[in-house]
Amino acid sequence: MNGKGEKTMGDTKKENDNIIEFGQAMLHADRRNTTIYLLSIIGEIEGHECLPSTSKTTKYEHVLPRLAAIEDDESVNGVLLLLNTMGGDVESGLAIAEMVASLSKPTVSLVLGGSHSIGVPLAVSTDYSFIVPSGVIGAKKTYDYFKQMQDRIAGFVASHCHVSEERMTEMMMNTQMLTKDLGTILVGKQAVSEGIIDAVGGISDAFAKLYQLIGENS
Repeated sequence: MNGKGEKTMGDTKKENDNIIEFGQAMLHADRRNTTIYLLSIIGEIEGHECLPSTSKTTKYEHVLPRLAAIEDDESVNGVLLLLNTMGGDVESGLAIAEMVASLSKPTVSLVLGGSHSIGVPLAVSTDYSFIVPSGVIGAKKTYDYFKQMQDRIAGFVASHCHVSEERMTEMMMNTQMLTKDLGTILVGKQAVSEGIIDAVGGISDAFAKLYQLIGENS
């Protein structure tokens, strides 16, 4: 930024590099005098072990410092979290979700495509959540083999949305809907009707809600 608050060529290049490398962008809505940070969780969440180079991943060691920087940056008014993830490292995903939930700035998430496994806590970690009509929420039964972790996941989800911990555990354990022990698969409106996601909507709805929350927070 120059002294007049306008972006320089260097600023633009840096933002383009962030989009390409990390799926992140700083959105300057000058007409509203606000700045929104766009953070995307795409592919598989990579934790302490490196995944194959052919896999599309989001590295938690990139996301956590960025969230800390966002919290400490007075110029950032809100965060928009875009999700299309198959899940991944549970501990790392839960760490990201806890960081998002603890931000003092308004946050909104939007599930595009799918948010499976540890992606469910990420989807509900924001102040308000949206899912596109064709979006999918998947609660996998694999947590049955990690009872303590299952309880942590169910507890986190229940504390950040309108579904009970008992109902969340029930859906995670469900083997009737699909084969291969995938648990419960909820599409669009179903995720809302169960109380996991707040509303069905798209990118314009997510922005409108985030601007509303920013206005209420100012």
